[in-house]
Amino acid sequence: MNNCFRYVLPILIALIFNCCSSSDGADDSKTPLLYKDLTHIKKEKKLIALINYSATSYFLYKGNPMGFEYELLQKYAKHINLELEIIPIKNMDSVFVNLKSGKGDIVAANLTITKERLQHINFTEPIIITKQVLIQRKPDNWRKLSKADLKSATLQSPLDLANKEVIVREGSSFFPRLKNLSNEIGAAIKIKTVPGETTMEALIEQVAKKKIDYTIADKNIALVTQWDHPNIDVSMTISLDQKIAWATRSNSDSLTTSINEWLIKFQKSKKFKQLYYKYFSNKNGHNKRVSNQYYTLTSGSISGYDNLLKKHAPKINWDWELLASLIYQESHFNNKAIGWGGSFGLMQFMPATGKKFGVDTSSSAEANIIAGIKYIKYLDKMWISTVPDTTERIKFVLASYNVGPGHVLDAQRLAKKYSDNPAIWEDVGYYLLHKSELKYYKDDVVRHGYCKGHITYKYVNEIMSRYEHYHNILNQNNLSNLQQNI
Repeated sequence: MNNCFRYVLPILIALIFNCCSSSDGADDSKTPLLYKDLTHIKKEKKLIALINYSATSYFLYKGNPMGFEYELLQKYAKHINLELEIIPIKNMDSVFVNLKSGKGDIVAANLTITKERLQHINFTEPIIITKQVLIQRKPDNWRKLSKADLKSATLQSPLDLANKEVIVREGSSFFPRLKNLSNEIGAAIKIKTVPGETTMEALIEQVAKKKIDYTIADKNIALVTQWDHPNIDVSMTISLDQKIAWATRSNSDSLTTSINEWLIKFQKSKKFKQLYYKYFSNKNGHNKRVSNQYYTLTSGSISGYDNLLKKHAPKINWDWELLASLIYQESHFNNKAIGWGGSFGLMQFMPATGKKFGVDTSSSAEANIIAGIKYIKYLDKMWISTVPDTTERIKFVLASYNVGPGHVLDAQRLAKKYSDNPAIWEDVGYYLLHKSELKYYKDDVVRHGYCKGHITYKYVNEIMSRYEHYHNILNQNNLSNLQQNI
């Protein structure tokens, strides 16, 4: 399919869908409610979170996933010993449909608790208390104005919104607040709505760039966005305090209870205060991230080697983001990195292996990548006869890249001996994970002895998890850029 149609078609469908929708979560009342509580989630060994791709919730910086809600989710998932799977939200108008149908177990999207929403979903204890504020533009010469003159040049009271046009997403909590405010001030506020793909941050940017005059935002987000757009004013409050929380399915009581018990305790800790400060109070840290060329939210780049990875990854039939994740794990994209035992370069070759594939410490980044491609091809060829599935084989190749194929072959033989599947990584990985235990490394089928297999097991999982972050975020980034150009 043509790349343009691949992205444009879902947007057109969403736009048509939103024309017929008037409530948050589309018509989620008609969506069958899946029963999947904490017990079922633990059986699947992963917590699936629907999360906003934004400067505060979830993004990539220098190849590393970050964000307030992402890090908070990560800490909770670790607390209950589950893998965290992240799905970026593409359309807020369908987010509750996706929650109810089981595409996600939790929504982390700076959601306000409202009575209407509580009729259909659960909310956790509040994560943040905030207010709704008007986003308006300061006059062009605002830096030269006195405080009094600047104040007189901007709206100062909700009464001033009479007959003004304010742009918000219809399914947001801002839409009913504006309708109520219109009644409260006894005058019409012209409320214009946008589709669910349009983020709060995008609307604020449109105000800053003079594309629209007014929108509404949560104060915690508005203050951060003001660091990027100092010509916006966020001082006018239009609501009382409001609770921001995570959403769960209405029948996920044990999951909600588990989150609440952990959250109430964690919010009292120094770590929570540090996390909040990192994303909502540390202007210098924020500016350092957003000005970096590898802040993916704005640049769309993971590293300085993206083009080389896109060029060479097809030679092994890998997504370039997967190769990028491997390189991040090995060297954090530093071709001059020297590791334990003399490993070197982007791909961290040991000297003997590097010599075999034609590279040393003086080799260029591209030469290092090419050598890495050759080595991956070599490993792939080794595993293709016993691990025919391409996706499964990638994990065997990664494990071999880290610890050498001998220990992985041992784990495969152990899996076969104990009647597990030697072609499935989850089964083989179990024995590699436990290969430091006497029972396994002294087994008759083992030829390579003791191994700290937990290191390699973690290595594979981290690369695959990061690859999912890279793949999801870059797809979301491409979609966002396309929407802005339509």
